[in-house]
Amino acid sequence: MRTFSLLKGLTVFNANTGDKLGSICDLFISQEGLVKGLLLKKGALLKKTFLIDINDVSSFGWDGVMIPSPAVMKPIQKGGEYTCESHNRLTGKMLMTKEGEKLGLLEDVYFSEEVGTIVGYECTDGFFSDMLEGKHVIKTEEPPAIGKDAIIVNVK
Repeated sequence: MRTFSLLKGLTVFNANTGDKLGSICDLFISQEGLVKGLLLKKGALLKKTFLIDINDVSSFGWDGVMIPSPAVMKPIQKGGEYTCESHNRLTGKMLMTKEGEKLGLLEDVYFSEEVGTIVGYECTDGFFSDMLEGKHVIKTEEPPAIGKDAIIVNVK
């Protein structure tokens, strides 16, 4: 299990040549709440963003991500998908239960690297609340309902 905040900024390497290909800048999340891929920034001055399908990742290490070749890097197709911090961003959205209870603002996601399933959401109630009580993690087993204003989860 991995969080987006731990993955962000990791270098992506070609597993066959050892070449540095860029760094992870975001997660690509489907409307069903599954992590479908990683967004990679490549380039020095004019950075381009590419999508790496989660199934094309050879391995997730603590210091880097390995892919078999640059051929698995695809241009981004903008649509109904979400990301953590860029297009259709999820962080900062209100997280609520199906019963109508406000859980806080989404700050990070926990996901299984192998299959891309989001298994938990890290919420914040604000800076002072986080200092006094800490952030809390909401674990779920079902995909969320992602809307324009809120993310609805089924909490057990």
